[in-house]
Amino acid sequence: MVLFGAFFLSLISWDRVSKDLARDHLRNQPARSFFHNTLRLEYVENTGAAMSFADNLSPRASFWLLGVVPLVALLGLIAFLFARARDIRGSRLMALTLIVAGGMGNILDRLLFDRHVTDFINVGLPILRIGIFNFADVWITVGAAWMIVDSMKRRKV
Repeated sequence: MVLFGAFFLSLISWDRVSKDLARDHLRNQPARSFFHNTLRLEYVENTGAAMSFADNLSPRASFWLLGVVPLVALLGLIAFLFARARDIRGSRLMALTLIVAGGMGNILDRLLFDRHVTDFINVGLPILRIGIFNFADVWITVGAAWMIVDSMKRRKV
């Protein structure tokens, strides 16, 4: 569990520091382009979920549905992980840690900054760009992909 805790805190710290840097250096600035515009750094505040889903919710509904409810769910998952850590394989525990840390990183933004999550990474080609995201979103995506691959490997064995 010490490894879980250290990994969890380091992921949240990385996300927090990167968002603070984006706020300090990218806000009110033009997008910065790298690698022939494959990577762009640009500041956006998102009050919705992924890809601005549910962005039009009232502030009160957004606070509860995108802040408090996910926070309670994540705290429940953290409690479960602490209680059952010995029964969870290391690989699966690391994937779950990525998911929980990513979720917590974005929820902290929502609760600390009046529902606004800082996004600043945009990847793509000129004809196809994905949404703007942050490291917490990366942690969630990598953790979910890891869980899928891990589950597929277990089924083949």
